[in-house]
Amino acid sequence: MLIVLHQEHSIPGHVGLWLQREGYPLDIRRPRFGCPLPETLDEHAGAVIFGGPMSANDPDDYVKVETDWIGVALEEKRPFLGICLGAQMLANHLGGTVGFNPDKICEIGHHQIEATPAGRALCAWPRTVYQWHREGFSLPRDCTLLAKADSVFPNQAFSYGPAAAAIQFHPEITFEMVHRWSGSNPERLKLPGAKPRPSHLEGHIKHRPAVGRWLDTFMRLWLAGALQPQTATRQPAPIPAL
Repeated sequence: MLIVLHQEHSIPGHVGLWLQREGYPLDIRRPRFGCPLPETLDEHAGAVIFGGPMSANDPDDYVKVETDWIGVALEEKRPFLGICLGAQMLANHLGGTVGFNPDKICEIGHHQIEATPAGRALCAWPRTVYQWHREGFSLPRDCTLLAKADSVFPNQAFSYGPAAAAIQFHPEITFEMVHRWSGSNPERLKLPGAKPRPSHLEGHIKHRPAVGRWLDTFMRLWLAGALQPQTATRQPAPIPAL
């Protein structure tokens, strides 16, 4: 599985652990630091682009390279998952927009989401998830909104076709990652909308089990190419062989 990360010490967290438990070796690439992306996914079962402190609208070459590269996964009809920054890159690639809230309010900490009818048809979603972002995305054309929020960032997850998905929140987060992110970014915790650090740690312990159950089901649907609304009532098909 191709894994795209954006910082030297970033890890794929629970998403990476889930893939490894299912037998998928992780091919970790960091284009920001000069690591090229493959020209084709013939050697991969799919791809996941994770988050990072940069913006999907930044002019850096690697941001454009990653955003354009998403077309490889889509054209080859391979499973593609974008998380936070990766989700915003997918939105940009599909003709959507990415931007700040007009009042520069962020979502940092645990926040509530709600599955749409299409999302509920797929699986049971967690009510509370971990967020760490200052920008959100519009819903691109021909995409299906799977989760929303009554907040400054209403679009929280969407699918495009049977096996491409964008997730604004962080289902990959581990306790160690929550501890590190909230402990090493004191300035971010002062931003409007950011929640105090103790609630990050307490919230992870409280809400992680539900997120973990959702992640297991969602990943199976994603790899089985069962994210389109007309296939939403099906049970997850077997995960494709490596």
